[in-house]
Amino acid sequence: MTGGLLSGKVALVTGASSGIGAAAARVFAREGAAVVLMARRRDRLAAMADELREGGARAAYTVGDVSLAAEAAEAVAFTLSEFGRLDAAFNNAGVGGDRTPLHLMPEDAYDTVMDTNVRGVFNCLRHQIAAMLEHGGGAIVNNSSVGGLVAIPAAATYIASKHAVVGLTRAAADEYAKQGIRVNAVAPGTTRSEITADWFARNPGLEDMVNSMTPQGRVAEPEEIAAAAAWLLSDRCPFLTGTVLPVDGGFVNQ
Repeated sequence: MTGGLLSGKVALVTGASSGIGAAAARVFAREGAAVVLMARRRDRLAAMADELREGGARAAYTVGDVSLAAEAAEAVAFTLSEFGRLDAAFNNAGVGGDRTPLHLMPEDAYDTVMDTNVRGVFNCLRHQIAAMLEHGGGAIVNNSSVGGLVAIPAAATYIASKHAVVGLTRAAADEYAKQGIRVNAVAPGTTRSEITADWFARNPGLEDMVNSMTPQGRVAEPEEIAAAAAWLLSDRCPFLTGTVLPVDGGFVNQ
């Protein structure tokens, strides 16, 4: 489409096969971007790319794991080969980890969460920034969490990883501001997805408890997070970099 927030831009979305990532792919395409999808599930990526093309968007996909530096690099290289440049990137891929008290967490729980949530963002930033430097700048949004701003019980590795995403965001924003690259983060509250649906189903009463802790009294829809990311990636906020935007119904404002 013409006249959208991302009209004429090329955007890469990681973790694009479900949840916030899939919503971002749809929102970015609707806002005029050519979209490259990256995730580990080929069947879902293929279906999403077909859906976007049927809606008139330019879309392509590449299968990969952001925790592996070579595959993060390949996603950027693929984007450049398909569309010639990279203007915007949404580093959304992440895992939640198990809800377990810190002293009971197995050692490998740390590695699993940190490899995807922190190393994955680090890998993506390195290669995305290099591409943007070659093509005159761009904008990046990392997906953190309200858990990157406050503590949540029995989730120490997740909290640590999302605080690290905030740190990477601020460091990159400071380092590349003069070179035309903006780096921001969104910090979603609890968001409706396959993971949260399963979480709520296995824990009766949990959704009501989460809603009661949120001033707006509900969880977010993935499209609401995607819309915030689209705005941060757009030219509507050219003087905004290094910020972490809570999209949480007022949770961290309490």
